Amino acid sequence: MPTNIPSSTGHGWNPASLLEHHADRFPDRRCLAFDGRPRTYAELCEGVRSLAAGLLRGGLRAGDVVGVLAFNSDAFIELMYAVSYVGAIFMPINYRLAPEEVRYLLEHSGARAFVSEDELMRLAVPACGGMPDLRRLSLDDSLDRGEGWTHLEELRDGGERPSMASVGPDDVQRLMYTSGTTSRPKGVMISYANVAWKNACHTVELAMTPDDIGLVAGPLYHVGALDLTATTLLHAGGAVVVQRSFDPAAVVSAIERERVTNVWLAPAMVSQLVRVPGIEDRDLSSVRLIIDGGEKMPLPLIKRVLEVFPSAWFADAYGLTETVGGDTFLDKGRCLEKLGSVGKPCPYIELQIWDENDNAIPVGAEGEIVLRGPKVFQGYWRDDVATMDAFRGGWFHTGDIGRLDDDGFLFVVDRKKDVIVSGGENIASPEVERVLYEHPSVLEAAVVAKPDEKWGEVPAAFVVAAEGASLDQMDLVKHCRDRLASFKCPKHVEFLDALPRNPSGKVLKRELRERVLRAGGLAGGGPDGVEDRPMTS
Repeated sequence: MPTNIPSSTGHGWNPASLLEHHADRFPDRRCLAFDGRPRTYAELCEGVRSLAAGLLRGGLRAGDVVGVLAFNSDAFIELMYAVSYVGAIFMPINYRLAPEEVRYLLEHSGARAFVSEDELMRLAVPACGGMPDLRRLSLDDSLDRGEGWTHLEELRDGGERPSMASVGPDDVQRLMYTSGTTSRPKGVMISYANVAWKNACHTVELAMTPDDIGLVAGPLYHVGALDLTATTLLHAGGAVVVQRSFDPAAVVSAIERERVTNVWLAPAMVSQLVRVPGIEDRDLSSVRLIIDGGEKMPLPLIKRVLEVFPSAWFADAYGLTETVGGDTFLDKGRCLEKLGSVGKPCPYIELQIWDENDNAIPVGAEGEIVLRGPKVFQGYWRDDVATMDAFRGGWFHTGDIGRLDDDGFLFVVDRKKDVIVSGGENIASPEVERVLYEHPSVLEAAVVAKPDEKWGEVPAAFVVAAEGASLDQMDLVKHCRDRLASFKCPKHVEFLDALPRNPSGKVLKRELRERVLRAGGLAGGGPDGVEDRPMTS
C-alpha cells in the first residue's frame, strides 16, 4: 500500500474536527444562539473539549452508547459533538415517548450513560429505574432529579484537554430509533462516513454557506431538525438559532428577528405555521429555503406555503432516518411545474423503482423506491434479520411506493403497506387525502383500508374538521365523488378531534386500521348504502 495514502481511521471522519477547523479559521463567528445567548465557534469548540474531558473522566469510552432525553438547546448540540469527540455513540431519544418505551431503547441499545433534564425527570426517572449500571447525568443543577444523578457540569475538566478519538468510516457515530409506525422501533446505525457524506451532499445540494442562518424549530431527536438544519449548517460554517420546542408564532418572530435563511419543518408544523394570524404582514423575506419532509404534504398546503413565502425555495424532500434524511429535493425553478413531486436525487445517491420481484421497472410505473449510496445507513442495531430484509440486491428497500416521470422527478405514492387494493385496483391513500384536504372545512384527513366482503378493501376516511366548521358524511362523499373515480371515494367516514400521531408527528395509520376493525369488520357499501363503482378487468 502506498505510504502517502492515509489510514481509514483518524480524526478526519469525526464531525467534531469540523468545529475545530472553524474555530481555528474564524473563532469569533457566531455559530449558535439559544434563549437569547449567542455562542461563537471558539466558545462551542472549547465547550465540546471540556465536556469530552469530563465524559472520559466519568468513565465513558469509545463505542459506549449515550442516551439523551432532552428538549432542544445549545447544550444538546454541544453534548452531541462531545460524545463524538470521545468516539462514543450518541442516541437522541424522543421526549414524547412513554417511560416504558424509553426503557426499551435504553435496554435494547445497551446504553452506558443516560442524560436528561429537570423538565423531563418525570419521564427519565421511571424509565431508567432498576438499571444500576446506567450512568445518570443531568443537564440541570437541581435537587429534583433524585439520587444517582450527577450534574453534567460537575464532570467538566478544567485541566488538559484530551485528544480527539480516531474513528473509522464504518464506526457508529449515532444510533437513532425509528418511529415505530408498524412495529417495535429499530435502531438505525448511522456511521461517521454516513454523516460526512450527508453533510457534503446537503451542503452542495442546498448551497449552504457561512452566511446562512438556520432555525431549529423541530425536535433535535429527528433527522429533519438535526441534520437538514443544524449539522449541515455547522459543517458549512453557518449559524444555527435553536428554539426549545415548536411554537408557530415564535417561529415567525424568530425569522423576523434573526433574519433566518433556512428552516426545516414537518408537514404538521407547516400547517400550523401558515395559520399564524397576520402572517402575510410579517417580514419573512430573509427566508431563502424551506425544507419539508417526514411525510407526504397535501397539495393545498404546498400552495399555501408558496403564497406565504413567495421568494423562498420550497424544497419538498424525500428522505429517511436510514439515509440521514434528504435523498431528493424539488428544484426551486420547478416547484409549480412539478407540484407534488419531491424532486430528483441529491449528489452521491442512486434511486430506482423496483417491482415485487426486485427488478427495475420503466419510467412512469409505480413500484418500491430503492436507494444506495455512501450516506445510506449500515444496518439495524442488533437486528440482523431486519437488516438482511432491508438490503436486497445491494440496495436499501424503503418500503415506499413511488414513480419517476420522464424528467427523472420522483413522486411518492404511498407506503407499501398503506396501498388500498380494491377489486384488483390499487388506490393510493394520499390521492384520496389530497381531495379531502381540498374541502374548506377539513383541517386534517387520513385514509386507510377497510375490509370489504365484495371488493376485498375499500377506503375509510378519518377527518378532523377545521375550528368552527360543520361537516357531515354525505357532504364529504359528494365532494370526493365530484373529483375522484367512485371506487376511490371513502365508503366509511369518521370524525375525530385529532388524528393519532407518533412522537415524531407522523399519522399512526396502524391505529386507524385497528379502529376500523373494531368498528365493525366488513364494509357494506358507502355511507349512503350505495356501492357505486366500476368493475375492474
